[in-house]
Amino acid sequence: MKAPECRMYAERFPEIDQVVMVQVNTLVKSIAEMGAYVQLLEYDNIEGMILLSELTRRRIRSVSKLIKVGRIEPAMVLRVDEEKGYIDLSKRRVSPEDVEACEIKFNKSKVVHSIIRHVSETTGTLPETLYKSIGWPLYRKYGHAFDAFKMFVMDSSLLHREIAEFRASGDEDNQTVDESVALTLLKDIRRRMTPQPLKIRADVELTCFQYDGVLHIKSAMRAAELVSTEDCKVKMSLVASPLYVLSTQTSEREFGISLVDKAISVLQEYITSKGGKLLIKESARVVSERDDKLLAEQITNLNKVEERGSDTDDDTMGEVEL
Repeated sequence: MKAPECRMYAERFPEIDQVVMVQVNTLVKSIAEMGAYVQLLEYDNIEGMILLSELTRRRIRSVSKLIKVGRIEPAMVLRVDEEKGYIDLSKRRVSPEDVEACEIKFNKSKVVHSIIRHVSETTGTLPETLYKSIGWPLYRKYGHAFDAFKMFVMDSSLLHREIAEFRASGDEDNQTVDESVALTLLKDIRRRMTPQPLKIRADVELTCFQYDGVLHIKSAMRAAELVSTEDCKVKMSLVASPLYVLSTQTSEREFGISLVDKAISVLQEYITSKGGKLLIKESARVVSERDDKLLAEQITNLNKVEERGSDTDDDTMGEVEL
């Protein structure tokens, strides 16, 4: 069963001068093309209007050339008549900073709304009940429920403490939810918001034609791997001499890249001191599963070539495995 619609925030109408996300519903073709009707996506799709004079600061001849039906974009609230349900908006008064802030807030709210709706469909609880008991109190306390949801991923007991606190607050708007509903909510939050580990990889060429060059390469690889932390391990492996890869997995992109860069620095310092050379073919970056599959296929194909009897010369230094 599809969950009924519900606004994202506790307020039924936006405030004047607030920037909201709207979707163009229809263009007004009469009265000299007076503007466009829009839906306020964060407020249960209530209808508003952007007048022609508020579309742009430049002179225009046609509304349809400036704004397209179905387009989603920020608009500033100019007037709100709650009794008649009139909401006038402006597109031309929205600054670039307003656009960025509105998009960030809206994207967060969409995630929260999606989780609330899914839990509503799963448990048969009305979305407004979930918002009143959990969602809107979290907005008031944390500024945005999304930020609270991120904390629940790290500490599941925090959700239960917050629910108990909201119940005890005496706020008549707060409604209670069953423990099973809270557990379903927590499960959905974890499923949607647990950060997925990123794969970080760098490709280097490593050679050492000095005496005991192979041993020096082995030691250099071990030294590079020692930069690993408890939660972020750096691994170095051979693709085909002299090509090697350094890789790690972490949910923190910048930290993972810096750690692999550090491993490369250690590797370069060690192998250079032994008379070897290191050439960075591709610096540390986030790679996709497709990149990993291509690398695995490359290694497999090279192994098949060797198995077919290709002779390996003695001077191919670096064909080692730890």
